Amino acid sequence: MLEYNEITPKKFIVLDGDPYEVLASHVFRKQQRKPVNQTKLKNLITGKVTERSFHQAESAEEAELETRTIVYLYARNGEVWFREENNPSKRFTLPEDMVGSALRFMKENAETTALEFKGDIIGVDLPIKMDLVVTEAPPAIKGATAQGGNKQVTLETGATIAVPMFVNEGDTIRVNTDTGEYVERVGKK
Repeated sequence: MLEYNEITPKKFIVLDGDPYEVLASHVFRKQQRKPVNQTKLKNLITGKVTERSFHQAESAEEAELETRTIVYLYARNGEVWFREENNPSKRFTLPEDMVGSALRFMKENAETTALEFKGDIIGVDLPIKMDLVVTEAPPAIKGATAQGGNKQVTLETGATIAVPMFVNEGDTIRVNTDTGEYVERVGKK
């Protein structure tokens, strides 16, 4: 059990039988009253964000989340197919909205982490940074880099992102999967 002041960001708690991630917390005291922890919580099953206050006498159960490695296969018709890491014959699907926007950076046969709560998969975590090959890039225009210009390129997964002018087709770049932004060029063609 977590006391009211131990409910801090990056912790997972159980409320009404559902797991929540604590996004933000602020312990404060109004004049002569007892302290209160004002939190912002994200339901890990529905994705809904709510605010909740925990008073000094309250506590919350810490959620026991398990992780396991799974392998991404493909996405089709709103379903995303995965397989077990050590058993290719054990395949399963997850709804596309559970995987979220990170799906656009997932390569076939790439390993990822599944979050489980009470034996059910409730989410998928991609690595924060992934290396992807640029498949389409318009040529850089001479003199266009004076102001640090950007151009749109297509990655091997089909995603399009903005990159600096010096990135060319065939280059390998590192992408932040949380923000969808270019980080650095890792390899030249």
